Amino acid sequence: MARILTGYDAVAEAVKSCDPDVISAYPITPQTDIVERLSEMVADGELTSEFIKVDSEFNAASTCLGASAAGARVFSASNSQGLKLMSEVLFSASGMRLPLVLAIANRSLSSPLSIWCDHTDTFAERDGGMLQFYAEDVQETMDNILMAYKVAEDQEILLPALSCLDGFILTHVQEPVELYDAEKVEEFLPERDPLYTLDPSDPTTMGAYARPEHWTEAKYMVHKAQMKAKEKIGEAVRDFADIFGREYGLENGGLVETYKMDDADVALMALGSICGTIKTVVDKYREDGENIGLVRPRVYRPFPVEELSEVLKDTESIAVLERDVSLGYQGGLAIDTKSALYSTNLRIPVLNFIVGLAGRDVSEENLRNIVEKAKDVKGKEPSEIGFGKEEHWEPFRREILPEEVE
Repeated sequence: MARILTGYDAVAEAVKSCDPDVISAYPITPQTDIVERLSEMVADGELTSEFIKVDSEFNAASTCLGASAAGARVFSASNSQGLKLMSEVLFSASGMRLPLVLAIANRSLSSPLSIWCDHTDTFAERDGGMLQFYAEDVQETMDNILMAYKVAEDQEILLPALSCLDGFILTHVQEPVELYDAEKVEEFLPERDPLYTLDPSDPTTMGAYARPEHWTEAKYMVHKAQMKAKEKIGEAVRDFADIFGREYGLENGGLVETYKMDDADVALMALGSICGTIKTVVDKYREDGENIGLVRPRVYRPFPVEELSEVLKDTESIAVLERDVSLGYQGGLAIDTKSALYSTNLRIPVLNFIVGLAGRDVSEENLRNIVEKAKDVKGKEPSEIGFGKEEHWEPFRREILPEEVE
């Protein structure tokens, strides 16, 4: 059944379809509407989950961790400072191999304070052993919730999963979406079958102290699960396409989607909702006979090294646009892309553009400026273009006037 829903209503509908046993969350803009809607569903009898109200994001994540350890399917949502407050618990959850699923309505981090969208909050969690999915539109936001549960709860994975959607841009927009048939959801997503649980009748220890001779091995197991998740994500995307009729980058293992890349000599790369605007610009360049294309990683962790290298191997330059920055260097997506190309012996110039921080608009004119810069470095050696230049923040920043400081 098709309906027009806001992004937050769509996420709530997807979570309801997955029938979690426990939901625990604390409000923070712009994700609050997700858990408010879920609490209404529980109160109205639409959903039989236990909705546990807590006094902070730390306790929301801790509640989900404990419930997951007891064998429950769990859900939470957060972003920005709230996600930072959850961070300690999420690192623990990955080490304990507990499949928490969270919707993250991406929002910038203080300071300065901002309630608007960028990806610095989830990029700051990239080393925590959590799976990370990024959606372009509301339908994919819904579908990623189901796929996140499918992969996270797989007995060979058992890791937390962050299903990311751009705050306000996707949470509050209204778009037509296909809702789920319960029988199809049951076919796609079986009930959780935990390998082990906390049970007073059969005591076990989780998250224990580890001496140096064991700690590395424990983290290596998390790493192996992340790498195995690439295969599992591909299987989930294929199963989803068979059951629901929508596929996401199936030709690239479900990890990467491409747009008009078959003959592209210049590739733009980005995550999330900005890709819709980029497609419009790509179409206009194509009308003028220029071979521009888009590469959109759907998954940031595990990082799709082989898939990106394959779709980028015939390009002459790459422009990576991202709503995050590792201050003092570049954006995380560009850093990892360069590493991927290096590891597969591809010497393609990569320009990094820091865009849309704290919700700043990225116009068609801005995107055309990026394309022209990428065209200028086609075929050059990476060493010729430098890195981390101030110009790659242009035209997305301006000088602060003295009177504004005062």
